[in-house]
Amino acid sequence: MEGGEANKKKGLEGTGLNRHGNLKSASTDENLQDILLQIKSSRSPAVLNYGASWCRVCSQILPAFCKLSNSFPKLSFVYADIDECPETTQHIRYTPTFHFYRDGERVDEMFGAGEQRLHDRLWLHS
Repeated sequence: MEGGEANKKKGLEGTGLNRHGNLKSASTDENLQDILLQIKSSRSPAVLNYGASWCRVCSQILPAFCKLSNSFPKLSFVYADIDECPETTQHIRYTPTFHFYRDGERVDEMFGAGEQRLHDRLWLHS
């Protein structure tokens, strides 16, 4: 493997849409479980976006989700594709679904898209 290829960031981290390093992408069940443990133990506010690559609405809100991560640098933003994390996301019934965490506890949930709705919820939980 070439040196540049090994250091190349994957997922949302490689999009260049996030300037604060507060945007993560869960690529496996184990990875998502680790992220959830970090959120619950860190007690800092976080938002999880559960989506799917085949979901048109998810594809429409994802760029806004990434951009909003720049407006709320104190929040942790996580994207999890339900097909890449099937065990951990089996409770998700609608895509996109957003879960909001504060002090290690899930405090809110939002279904569907809407950039202004998402912005307002982020502001409320930041």
